[in-house]
Amino acid sequence: MRIMAVDFGDARTGLAVSDETMTLSGDAWVVQSKSMPDTAHKIASEATKRGVSRIIVGNPKNMNGSVGPRAEKSAQLTEHIRSLCDIEVELWDERMTTISAHRILSDTGKYGKKRKKIIDAVAASLILENYMAYIAAKGEQKPSD
Repeated sequence: MRIMAVDFGDARTGLAVSDETMTLSGDAWVVQSKSMPDTAHKIASEATKRGVSRIIVGNPKNMNGSVGPRAEKSAQLTEHIRSLCDIEVELWDERMTTISAHRILSDTGKYGKKRKKIIDAVAASLILENYMAYIAAKGEQKPSD
């Protein structure tokens, strides 16, 4: 089973897909669009093409757990994706992933334009890794089990 993680942004959205064993984050890339319906279409299309069974949309709640404007947009995107495909789609708490992604890129010497091009893909990879760790800890059955 493959999982796709989404780090939704107004202009760039990061995507990352796991391997079939839900152990490793494989491909990570960015789609560009300023239109939520267009972004949802691109996500659904990529998920279908890559054989994804579940899509996890990062839910950027406020630090106190409340829902702000960004989290509301992520919930809207989730509904758009659900309307376009028969793939399970859920929101996943992603507080601090973008900050962590910035730290990772700083530690590897990526700044300026290089960083801007990949930050969302790195954030999506972190969302995916956190979700896969949760699945492993929960003991959800993997395809090879």
